[in-house]
Amino acid sequence: MIINTNEVLFEEVQSETLVVGIPKHPENTEKWDALLNAFGDHILEWVKSGDISSDLKKLVKVPVANQETVKRILFVGLGDRKKLTQENIREAFGLVGKELLSSKPESLAVWIPSFTSETATEADVAYLAAEGIGMGAFVYEGYKTSSNVPDYYLPAIELLTDTDPDEAATYFEVGSIYADAVNEARILVNTPGNVLTSTQLGEYARELGETYGFETEILGKKEIEELGMGALLAVNQGSVEEPRLIALKYQATENWDDVVALVGKGITFDTGGYSLKTKAGIVGMKGDMGGAAAVLGAMQIIGELRPNKNVIAVIPSTDNMISGNAFKPDDVITSMSGKTIEILNTDAEGRLVLADAVTYAKQQGANYIVDVATLTGGVITALGYDKTGALTNDEEFFETFMESSLETGEFVWRLPLTENDKKRIRKSDVADLNNSPGGDGHMIFGGGFVGEFVEETPWIHLDIAGTSDSKSAYDFGPKGGTGVMVRTLATLIERMAEEE
Repeated sequence: MIINTNEVLFEEVQSETLVVGIPKHPENTEKWDALLNAFGDHILEWVKSGDISSDLKKLVKVPVANQETVKRILFVGLGDRKKLTQENIREAFGLVGKELLSSKPESLAVWIPSFTSETATEADVAYLAAEGIGMGAFVYEGYKTSSNVPDYYLPAIELLTDTDPDEAATYFEVGSIYADAVNEARILVNTPGNVLTSTQLGEYARELGETYGFETEILGKKEIEELGMGALLAVNQGSVEEPRLIALKYQATENWDDVVALVGKGITFDTGGYSLKTKAGIVGMKGDMGGAAAVLGAMQIIGELRPNKNVIAVIPSTDNMISGNAFKPDDVITSMSGKTIEILNTDAEGRLVLADAVTYAKQQGANYIVDVATLTGGVITALGYDKTGALTNDEEFFETFMESSLETGEFVWRLPLTENDKKRIRKSDVADLNNSPGGDGHMIFGGGFVGEFVEETPWIHLDIAGTSDSKSAYDFGPKGGTGVMVRTLATLIERMAEEE
């Protein structure tokens, strides 16, 4: 995409479509009169009559007849500018992205100052515009042989700004990097399990590592056996597909210390094993690697922006299938850490593969761990489909994470993990731990189980079972994979790098 930045001179706009923010009182917007002079006073009458609405996220497209280049203006309602948040602005630009799929302009100009608020500078708006438009214009092509998917790419964008044009362009570029990574994660989540096997997920990670110069390890079944990853191997027992343990290292400093591990669950399809899912519940389980997608998306951003923070991504990947070799309830397995686990539920497999993954991350020098997983239906029961659930053992680390979450607008809610919860996880007549203490508090027990292997390392658990997939179209895109937590994980790393 070609990015041009220019002073706000409406007569000189070179783009086919001009995007304008309309707050409740647009006459208070600086250079509003210049807009009317360039495109006609009838715009003011249309605003007064309500034909051009200032209601938040209301889009109105108006043709332009008296300009050589600008063919239409897309007015975007902003409501009360005093109440306008950065997330409102991001969502509004998401809808602009969706509109571009239908109008398909060859070039787009955004009047940046018209979208500013008390919480958003012109630089902020440039960033939010790139993120919102990039995510909103996402379409998953899929595998239809006669597809009617919109074939559209925005080749050029013009940013009209009254401040530093280089800063606006830089912020827009960063926002585009974030949006592109989210969309890559969405594609992974949407890809069928017969296409995106553990082997293919490993190859995707290998290519990502080659692109950004990450140190890459893709361990096959033999290496996983040699490391004693009995939990990952147990989940893989019923499959004809080999497992993979994927690791990407980004070393930003001379010494490999103060390392953050991003650990993503990579179950490429989950039948539930012998604790079989229902015929309705099993549909969509191609997306059970949403945690892996989030981690890989975050690593893409890290590779582009190169923050001064050491990061290792660890992804345990397999499918969870049924066969004569599959693991069973009542089995006892030995994890990489040496801890033994009584299997009470083969559909509680995500926490098993994460157990070995966080042990591996610690052995690789991780000083902080964030694990991300589509782990439990319990988080949906507790929080709904629009909130990510979290657990932690470190208040300071979690505070930094929540600042990142608030910045990206990805809602996270922390649940408690008590000593009584831990006792129930450790309750077994035959092993050190059990993998499913009960249906109550399921999200807490799922994440708490992973915490038994993290031990004293500062840790955050994120359950994205509700937020990884959208059942309908929304401001930032179509139904399907959302790419949730890509932006928050990357923002966390950037924040931690800035604190150095």
